[in-house]
Amino acid sequence: MTSRDVPPGGAGTGDPVPSDAELVRAHVAGDPQAFGELVRRHRDRLWAVALRTIGDREEAADAVQDALLSAHRAAAGFRGDSAVTTWLHRIVVNACLDRIRRRQAHPTVPLPDGSRPGDEHPSRPEPAAPAPDQDTVLLVRQALAALPVDQRAAIVLVDVQGYGVAEAAAMLGVAEGTVKSRCARGRARMALSLRDLRGGPSSEPGHHGNRSGTTDVPSRSGAVLPLPTGREGRDQR
Repeated sequence: MTSRDVPPGGAGTGDPVPSDAELVRAHVAGDPQAFGELVRRHRDRLWAVALRTIGDREEAADAVQDALLSAHRAAAGFRGDSAVTTWLHRIVVNACLDRIRRRQAHPTVPLPDGSRPGDEHPSRPEPAAPAPDQDTVLLVRQALAALPVDQRAAIVLVDVQGYGVAEAAAMLGVAEGTVKSRCARGRARMALSLRDLRGGPSSEPGHHGNRSGTTDVPSRSGAVLPLPTGREGRDQR
């Protein structure tokens, strides 16, 4: 069990708090409430990972739902080799990557006014221009969305959500060196994308570092990208 699992027995008085692994076992044994409690504990972080990986709220919601259904059905196969949170994140990330790859294989063309098919209110007023700090958020989102899916998933887990390289590797089912390599390549791509999106000058020969214009791109594991919800990073232990 890792620090991400809730330990058996609460810190205070009252009834003991079952660990994540105990909830999985209870669910497999037929407890109708156990899996719901597990979802309640971790849904916010699972949702954050899905949203940052896919970049679309509806697709992210569908990916999380698909992943939780898969976890519900496959819980009997959980052997405890990793933390329950790692197991859940792996299923969510895989569901997201599957959706991204399907979307890339069968791209859709948006309607001219930006509305979706079946939208009953196609003519809406244009949103106000974003505030200056939101400009940076939108640019980073664009740069993140432009990454290859494998690099994006690694960046989301390590730099946005704050997971360690070892945890991210377990969630993605790859070696730690692969996660480090994907993060490094992803950060380099984002630095170039942010420079181009901001209309900045080309990098001069001999330029070092990952700073482009006024936007900082993470240069090491654990740095946090300037995305809009500051509570999504990993809590300090």
